[in-house]
Amino acid sequence: METRPPKKNLSMAPFVIQVTRGLLRDERSRRKTMGISLFIAVAMLAAGLTVLRPWLNPHEHPWRFIFFWFACAWETILVLLLALLDLLLLRAQARAARRAFQEEVSKVTTPDSPDAQNTK
Repeated sequence: METRPPKKNLSMAPFVIQVTRGLLRDERSRRKTMGISLFIAVAMLAAGLTVLRPWLNPHEHPWRFIFFWFACAWETILVLLLALLDLLLLRAQARAARRAFQEEVSKVTTPDSPDAQNTK
């Protein structure tokens, strides 16, 4: 009889972690995610204040009301955190570029510099 290899147990958590890392590290996908989330948050806000107002009546349907506005707040916080991450990463890139530029400029010798006289 043949023995089969043990079946791999694929769990969702490692997959979700890897996808999240990919979305956060790639600038283009991070900004696309931020834009989509911002659109969803604004659409939820507009719909909740206009079209869905009777459906979200807190006196008749308290759990619907709480869940909907919690989801709207979740989307808004997601957008704010992605924007903060983007801002911090941009500052770090600018700092690294500035440091590299300063090192490049400090290596170049000018005719007036003391190092230029020592090399003659």
